[in-house]
Amino acid sequence: MKSKFNQTRMLIFAALLVAIGLILPFFLGNVQIFMQGVSPMHIPALLAGLLLGPFWGALVGAVTPLLRGFLFHMPVLVPTGVCMAFELAAYGILTGVLYPPLAKRFKSNHLPAIIIAMLIAMVAGRIVGGVVQAILQISRGNSYGFNAFITAYFVKTAVGAVIHLIVVPAVTLALEKANLSPVGSTLK
Repeated sequence: MKSKFNQTRMLIFAALLVAIGLILPFFLGNVQIFMQGVSPMHIPALLAGLLLGPFWGALVGAVTPLLRGFLFHMPVLVPTGVCMAFELAAYGILTGVLYPPLAKRFKSNHLPAIIIAMLIAMVAGRIVGGVVQAILQISRGNSYGFNAFITAYFVKTAVGAVIHLIVVPAVTLALEKANLSPVGSTLK
C-alpha cells in the first residue's frame, strides 16, 4: 500500500516545522540566556528528522536558524546561525536515518527508538556545531578551546536537552498514533 504522504504534503509539513522554529523563540522573549538553555529551534529539527526523514530533517534543520537570523537578526548569522544550521541539519539527518530501523526493532513501543535516535543525534549534532564554531572562530583569529566547546554545547544546553527528550517523543508518538506522521506510517 502506498503511503498517503506525497512530496507536497512532506513539503507542507516541513514548512510548518520551519514556521514553528521561527515563532517558538518569541515565547522565550528572545532572551539569549533562555534561548541557549531551552534551544527552541532544536525541537522542529528533531521532529523533522523523526517525522519526515533525513532529507527533510536536514533541510528544516539548516534553513530554520539561517532564515530566523536573516528575518529577525537572532541568532546572529555568523557565527551562531551558521553553526546552528550545521548542528540542526545533523540532528535532522541522524534522527531521520536512525529512527526507522530502531522503530522496527522496538515494534510495540517506539519510545526507546525515538530516545536512542535523539540522543545519538543530539551528541553528534553538538559535535558538528562545535567543530564549525571552532573553524569559524580560529579563521577569525579567535581562540576556541575544548572547555568553551563543552560549556557552550553541553553544559549551557543541558536543560534544553531534557526538555527536548520529553517534548519531541510526546509529539512524535501523538502524531504517529493519529496517523499524521509520514515516516511513522511506513513503520507499521
